Amino acid sequence: MLVILLRTTLILSAQNPVPVYLDPSKSVGERVENALSLMTTEEKVALCHAQSKFSSKGVARLGIPEIWMSDGPHGVRAEIEWDSWGYANFTNDSCLAFPALTCLASTFNPELAARYGKAIGEEARYRKKEVILGPGVNIYRSPLNGRNFEYMGEDPYLASKMVVPYVQGVQKSGVAACVKHFALNNQENWRGHIDVELSDRALYEIYLPAFKAAVMEGKAWSIMGSYNKFRGEHCCHNDLLLNKILKTDWEFDGAVITDWGGAHDDHQAAMNGLDIEMGTGTDGLTTSVKNAYDYYHLANPLLKAVKNGDVPMEVLNDKARRVLRLIFRTSMNPNRPWGSFVTPEHSKVASDVAKEGIVLLKNDQNVLPVNPKLYKKILVVGENATRKMTIGGGSSELKTQYEISPLQGIKNAFGSQCEVNYAMGYASGPSAYGREIPSKLNADTLLNEAVRMANDADLILYVGGLNKNHFQDCEGGDRKTYELPFGQNKLIGELIRTNKKVVVVIVSGNAVSMPWVNQVPAIVQAWYLGSESGNAIASVLSGETNPSGKLPFTFGVKLNDYGAHSFDKLCFPGDSIKEVYKEDILVGYRWFDTKNIVPQFPFGYGLSYTTFQIGKASVDKTKYAKNDVVKLSVTLTNSGKLDGAEVIQAYIQDKVSSVPRPTKELKGFSKVDLKAGESKVVTLELPVSEWGFYDETSKQFKVEHGQFVINLGTSSRDIKQQIPVTVE
Repeated sequence: MLVILLRTTLILSAQNPVPVYLDPSKSVGERVENALSLMTTEEKVALCHAQSKFSSKGVARLGIPEIWMSDGPHGVRAEIEWDSWGYANFTNDSCLAFPALTCLASTFNPELAARYGKAIGEEARYRKKEVILGPGVNIYRSPLNGRNFEYMGEDPYLASKMVVPYVQGVQKSGVAACVKHFALNNQENWRGHIDVELSDRALYEIYLPAFKAAVMEGKAWSIMGSYNKFRGEHCCHNDLLLNKILKTDWEFDGAVITDWGGAHDDHQAAMNGLDIEMGTGTDGLTTSVKNAYDYYHLANPLLKAVKNGDVPMEVLNDKARRVLRLIFRTSMNPNRPWGSFVTPEHSKVASDVAKEGIVLLKNDQNVLPVNPKLYKKILVVGENATRKMTIGGGSSELKTQYEISPLQGIKNAFGSQCEVNYAMGYASGPSAYGREIPSKLNADTLLNEAVRMANDADLILYVGGLNKNHFQDCEGGDRKTYELPFGQNKLIGELIRTNKKVVVVIVSGNAVSMPWVNQVPAIVQAWYLGSESGNAIASVLSGETNPSGKLPFTFGVKLNDYGAHSFDKLCFPGDSIKEVYKEDILVGYRWFDTKNIVPQFPFGYGLSYTTFQIGKASVDKTKYAKNDVVKLSVTLTNSGKLDGAEVIQAYIQDKVSSVPRPTKELKGFSKVDLKAGESKVVTLELPVSEWGFYDETSKQFKVEHGQFVINLGTSSRDIKQQIPVTVE
């Protein structure tokens, strides 16, 4: 009987072979081509547009599943209703909040970026997502940009080195990273239509490198277009950006997804490189032709254009091929690992990123770390000590399973040894997307109460900064001012007049002006730190963690210190129609250092509770060909009494160039952990091929021969040694 059954099974199997697209032994390419050959034109078109707020269709007839996407780069967003922006109110979608990417960048630790990506990928996988909408790598051009907290700072080299392991980590979990916003989405004001103009040099040297690294090194499976225009075309269907640069020059084989509502034209959406259209002003209801999913630019209009011959079938096939490739890499990958959600391991990753990302900006008289034995009463002041920072901010808003506030973390750290009290000090009002709601609390009453309590305190820990409200660090609107909002500068001034022992902790994703900088003994830049926020801040304040974060962008003294704000309004924020990047390649420290503007705190800067000494650096030779790699070695010693970590940074200067170049550009860094008294030899590998500029005539990067200088230090301004080398 067994023999008969086996023979029958073999006969049936031979008569009904597994289709190639379902055969896991075949390559993704073979499976994609087979599936494409079996699909109707209607099914191909259906792949290219949304079916709900956060999903697009598969091919049900062939058993090919739909694609489910989710915000965002710092945690998996709560579930959204099918046809509206309302939350679905599930009970199982409370996530873990990871620190914002500005914090991740400040760690200067690519290995930590890989752990971050893997953890958030596992969270998205558990929630049955195929695409996580992040990370963001738009360049920090102005400190007023409402979404800077979502990005990785002002330097393209740093962002490139941090984004690649993040993308790889996410995709190891079987979830596609969707790198955003491609490209030049560097402000929120008029983001839906502002037309950006800039030189090719600025485009290729500053604004594209992190995207290029994510695609060519990280092998990202998807890219999100940006809302703005570039040279007259919206970036979600921009021929130069998508067809030429992304898909031809960089050989990107993944899918281009619109930002939600980022498509505007039937023909451009079809022909200029877009693959999946999401969120085009729809409620999903077929009662309205205008708002139905089938009337997206890449829906019925595309189907009609293909059937009429206005759009070649191969254009549609290319879109469908890319979407199928995305599906076969994720939901139809037979080796896709299982996910996990809000685990102790993920909390550890979030905690490690938060602790490593916090930057100690000032520490006079070693007031930090706090020794609770010296103080009977500690007063915590500031709304940000208790406010949930995962609420608001736009699409990065999260519903967290837990979030430790700074006040709770401080009480946990010091409460058993001294009295810890709290005064709100100021109030910002509730969070609301797209509008600003003032607080109903009386500002004078809050200030006076904080000052009264400060009279009786031995130490004041001020926890303020920005928040996720509209016109703060929030999608949909830029900051109105470089100043601290909600009367905080006045409050800090009153506290200082009452009690000189004030430690200022700034929670923000942007630089802020600090008119009180010389009047307080200590300043800590704390970022948006996610679920482990309070524990991480308390760990640094107490000395349990020795701070090692470095600023991923420059803190100017005033707003017009920045290149984007040194010209007229056409440079920033534009005239509502057009914007011209007049500072060109001189973004961030490139502007400050080249123009010799003294910053409040420079790029790459951050203090420690211990001290480090850098020995004399050496290079393997002094003359190099353009394809060589400079191997620089230097001994780093922890000369203090505490274990700690330092970031060695190498900046390249081209001494004589045929085109204007910045004074220095970051081209290498290494974060080194050292025990107290320990020394290590640190080696940096610096490819000479990366020292060039983009030549607008030949349209390629060019390294000219001549003398270069390697500036070795611990920030863009703290240069310890200069090593001359020659490129032959």
